[in-house]
Amino acid sequence: MFPVNRPRRLRKNKIIRRMVSETSLSPDDFIYPLFVTFGRNVKKEISSMPGCFQESVDEIVKSAREVKSLNIPAVILFGIPEHKDEKGSGAYDDQGIVQNAVRAIKDALPELYVITDVCMCENTSHGHCGIIENGDVVNDPTVELLAMEAVSHAKAGADMVAPSDMMDGRVEAIRAELDDHGFHDLPIMSYAAKYASGFYGPFREAAESTPQFGDRRSYQMDPSNRREALREVALDIEEGADIVMVKPALSYLDIISDIKDSFDVPVAAYNVSGEYSMIKAADRLGWIDGDRVMMEVLTSIKRAGADLILTYFAKDAATVLNS
Repeated sequence: MFPVNRPRRLRKNKIIRRMVSETSLSPDDFIYPLFVTFGRNVKKEISSMPGCFQESVDEIVKSAREVKSLNIPAVILFGIPEHKDEKGSGAYDDQGIVQNAVRAIKDALPELYVITDVCMCENTSHGHCGIIENGDVVNDPTVELLAMEAVSHAKAGADMVAPSDMMDGRVEAIRAELDDHGFHDLPIMSYAAKYASGFYGPFREAAESTPQFGDRRSYQMDPSNRREALREVALDIEEGADIVMVKPALSYLDIISDIKDSFDVPVAAYNVSGEYSMIKAADRLGWIDGDRVMMEVLTSIKRAGADLILTYFAKDAATVLNS
């Protein structure tokens, strides 16, 4: 006897598959990371991240135009300064590389939403995310500088700030400092559950932020921990985070799902450099269909519960979705 229930009926062709699809992607879901560096006419491809570049401010504006033309609504900026020091002073310099890039992009494309990464690692000579004392990153002095950095970005015209350092209490300090300077309406997207992951490798080249000693396990989360992520997110929401982020995405889809089920705030996920580079490398070798895997990965992140996806695939995926 043949079955009455035949799920294949709703898979018969692409029209019905699209009609009953439970998860859909849009360029509106994407935030595209950009790496801004010093100089002029600089557009240097990142060897471990094909299709991604370190770009000077004048070139960043061109890339921002391309992003906008693909209907991607937002970018997030990471800066590589010409000079670094132990206190990461370029991070909170009003004439810093990120601040200048924000002004240039907003002047040229006021309708493009500009988010800034708030952290010290790209600006410190030692590559860690804060102030070092006795060989360790000290929390509270670092938080003071992060709050200064966030205000500096806001003054330059950033639409949102995104602290990625994982210092305790930094969201509360940033919120208070922003409010004290009149930026009450500027939202915070917190890297709330950021894991000490091996998937960040290519980003170290892109942002020139490899730690000169040790690692970041004393402040980023242990990959084995699940419940701790909920605590971190709850604390950041209590401190004033408007959006919470999980980083990385693919090995932490369960964390994205847990957070989406537990909290009534938008959830972002960072499809990080190692996830991007593995797919690009396998595609170049002919081992996978890169575009197909790209869309499958991004769909899985959205299906897990992410409202926003930070991804180096944004331009490629938007091109597919816009076609």
